[in-house]
Amino acid sequence: MSMDEAVAGFSDGASLMIPGFGPGAPINLMAALWRQGATGLTTISNGVGFETADEDQRGLGDLVMAGRVKKVIAAFTASTRPSRTGTAEGLIADGRMEAELVPQGTLAERIRAGGAGIPAFYTPAGVGTETATGKEHRDFNGRTFVMETALFADYSFIRAWKADTAGNLLFRRSARNFNPIMAMAARNVIVEVEQPIVEAGEIDPDQVHVPGIYVSTLVRIPVGGVLHVNRATGMAVRQTA
Repeated sequence: MSMDEAVAGFSDGASLMIPGFGPGAPINLMAALWRQGATGLTTISNGVGFETADEDQRGLGDLVMAGRVKKVIAAFTASTRPSRTGTAEGLIADGRMEAELVPQGTLAERIRAGGAGIPAFYTPAGVGTETATGKEHRDFNGRTFVMETALFADYSFIRAWKADTAGNLLFRRSARNFNPIMAMAARNVIVEVEQPIVEAGEIDPDQVHVPGIYVSTLVRIPVGGVLHVNRATGMAVRQTA
């Protein structure tokens, strides 16, 4: 199926996990969601990103600025570049969008716990800061910990380097980042794949990063789709074969 067909059933008010630090971002699926029109979303991601003028690169920053996201759960809601105002900062300050700030390691563990069926855990990260306000605290071995709850979403958009017809996934280098744990922590896992999808059994089981049991839908990035973005120029590099 196409990217647009893969997200056609995405519902208003759904929650969505979005991996990526640039590499590993599901660019084509996010652009398809932009075209699909779902609104009232809750998103779970490392950051919020920025707007873009390229229709094929529409992402979380565009959805936020269009008012289609009601809540973001992220490690970074402000810009990591002091000279550039972040997409979400004004909306959060004005009360037009809710934000839940989570320490990056805690965010990863909350997602991993959701995929593992662990409802909550204790961590020392954030104790004594605003991120721990209103949460249960307990002392273990003379140290204070705060309880954090697991995250589990309606959808995850995943970017894989390679996949087989059984849904087994491989990620390449730094593109792995949040992808494996987010693939385990959602009811509907939609994957855009860089390489041609191979037959089941053609991938060495020792090389599988996410087993196909977690995967709902696979879509090969088509010719002309966005393979990656040149960070120096901001231009999309297209899939050619």
